[in-house]
Amino acid sequence: QSRYEHIVSYYHEDLRRRLPELMKLAEKVEKVHGDRIPQNLTSLLRILQDEMLMHMMKEENVLFPLIDSGRGHLALMPVKVMFAEHEAHDQNLKELRKITNNFTPPENACNSWRNLYNGLETLEGLLHEHIALENDVLFPRALRG
Repeated sequence: QSRYEHIVSYYHEDLRRRLPELMKLAEKVEKVHGDRIPQNLTSLLRILQDEMLMHMMKEENVLFPLIDSGRGHLALMPVKVMFAEHEAHDQNLKELRKITNNFTPPENACNSWRNLYNGLETLEGLLHEHIALENDVLFPRALRG
């Protein structure tokens, strides 16, 4: 069993389920309230989703197997790429927070809009937790060998 199984089963699988659900909700809210919802919310969420799916695939197919094979000391360049991508994810999350007024829907927002913003805030928390675990614990440990 991979020492990264927890990351994959807890965070990656959750993101693979959560991101499409949030996309559907964002598209629904945009369709109904298009002129009132932040203009780039759906497109920014789509970018985050696409980047996250590609990022997780690289971790699962390249980085984690390299580390699990006992060659973590050779993972410096892939880890640097992951750090840079984590920073890009964080910037996307900051932008989502900004354009949604700290995930605060308008007072007269429908339940879908409220659920969307609650879901985005939950996503932000999980992604910060996920990124911190990799950046601060797993990657440094892997590079030490």
